[in-house]
Amino acid sequence: MIFEVWAPKATSVELSLGDVRHAMSRGEGGWWSVAVAGASHGTRYAYLVDGDGPYPDPRSRRQPEGIFGPSAVYDHARFTWSDHEWKGRDLRGAVLYELHVGTFTPEGTFSAAIEKLPHLVELCVDFVEVMPVAPVPGGRNWGYDGVDLYAVNETYGGPDGLKSFVDACHRAGIGVILDVVYNHLGPSGNFLHPFGPYFAGFKGSYWGEAVNLDGPDSDEVRRYFVGNAVQWLRDYHIDGLRLDAVHALHDSRARHLLAELSEEVDALACAVGRPLSLIAESDLNDPRMVRSLDADGLGMTAQWDDDVHHALHCAVSGESHGYYGDFAPLSALAKVLTSGVLHDGSYSTFRGRAHGRSFAGVSGHRLVACVQNHDQIGNRPMGDRLPVPALKLGAGLLLTSPFTPMLFMGEEWGARTPFLFFSDHVEAELRESEGARRSREFDGFGYVWDAPDPSDEETFLRSKLDWSEAKEEAHWSVLCWYRDLIALRKALPELSDPRLDRVRVEVDPLEKWLLMWRGSLAVAVNFAPDSVTVPVAVSPGMVLLASDEPVVADGKKLRLPGQSMAICRT
Repeated sequence: MIFEVWAPKATSVELSLGDVRHAMSRGEGGWWSVAVAGASHGTRYAYLVDGDGPYPDPRSRRQPEGIFGPSAVYDHARFTWSDHEWKGRDLRGAVLYELHVGTFTPEGTFSAAIEKLPHLVELCVDFVEVMPVAPVPGGRNWGYDGVDLYAVNETYGGPDGLKSFVDACHRAGIGVILDVVYNHLGPSGNFLHPFGPYFAGFKGSYWGEAVNLDGPDSDEVRRYFVGNAVQWLRDYHIDGLRLDAVHALHDSRARHLLAELSEEVDALACAVGRPLSLIAESDLNDPRMVRSLDADGLGMTAQWDDDVHHALHCAVSGESHGYYGDFAPLSALAKVLTSGVLHDGSYSTFRGRAHGRSFAGVSGHRLVACVQNHDQIGNRPMGDRLPVPALKLGAGLLLTSPFTPMLFMGEEWGARTPFLFFSDHVEAELRESEGARRSREFDGFGYVWDAPDPSDEETFLRSKLDWSEAKEEAHWSVLCWYRDLIALRKALPELSDPRLDRVRVEVDPLEKWLLMWRGSLAVAVNFAPDSVTVPVAVSPGMVLLASDEPVVADGKKLRLPGQSMAICRT
């Protein structure tokens, strides 16, 4: 077997196999290699660079002893797949479901998550979006402190566990999107520095050092990340990637890393014969993100759309602090439902400057929207979710909107469990300072950060879903509401139509109602606590779905109870 590693600045590199060291030979481009007889699947190994180490392989496929242990040879061909009939799934018309493996079930493993797939099938979601699975310090983490990016967290089940989960999803007719982090690596167990210039030498974001995408020796660094993306899509049969915080990718090259990645993924899709998606998390409000490469765009299939979330959240919750300030008026919700974004060059009070560009001509399916996700819940000090009345209104608007809707695990039954920020750093300094660091991150957000200790195991345990809730009558009614909404969206083409110029919205800011037209369908929402009359001609019997009764339609107008909504045929 041949071992290879990139270390362009090193004067010597050794392969460590237990107590035996093998000197490696330098080749072209700073790559070192050595052939070792008898090494195979499961063999533990590490590298020494100029006598320092041993360090895990930067491209380690498995870390059986965690991020501080040796790497292990992993042979992808040993896994037996059963998803041969899977032809992939397009993002258009899809409903996404975001989950965190460690808190999705009491066990927090891939195998336990497989047992919950019948629930997702009944809900009729098309994709699960899995939060990052790269190895992290300790036994619990959101996933954004990942290192050893080519490996899979052993706590969840390792590489075979992820493959089994993907295989089971495909057999159930569900696609898998994996959240990956390329803008930084975690602060603990990051051993890339000794091998080469993987980092740019400055703090690129709040979370860590910027990755070297455009400096000297950055060609190989870019290949490191592109190769990582290809691995998930090819070797793990993943259907798409969610790219974390791409606005923190500092790349001044004429050809941006995202464009390079898009081109590689398009070619891979042709080779594997199924659609592959790239979804960017971006706060730039720049339509170039989702424009095709031949239109001088970056070629992303879609991007997260925080403006939609913020406008929905303000309307259903009444909150207007921090970055919610500009989104408080109902007119802001009307704009995002018809334009995709609020800030299209307009002034952002939170940023103190003009922000964004118009998304005119962009299909709504390229904007992934939600009423809750891991960030918007977990970035609240107590990790609290929307109360049920607000949640039902938000979900109703989301699932009748022209965007690609995404749910966050448990919201479909109105889960009461929080989703708190948690971590498990090994180093005492990191562990003890995590709460203070988190507090500084949210300075200026409009609330006092008084949160449970992220390092306390109880913080993690409290964030696990309580599946028994879904059987309670109050939660069952919410689950039925979500199932009915998704079923209606899939049954009526008007509701999944992604053309933003076909959406019309009327609002009454005083009486607090909104009317959204989707073809001949009217989506009427009453945000106020008292009943209101909405001026839309709906005949009796044409109310297709209502969140609460009684909804009164007399052919001339529609009467809605407080905090309720109805979808009607006109």
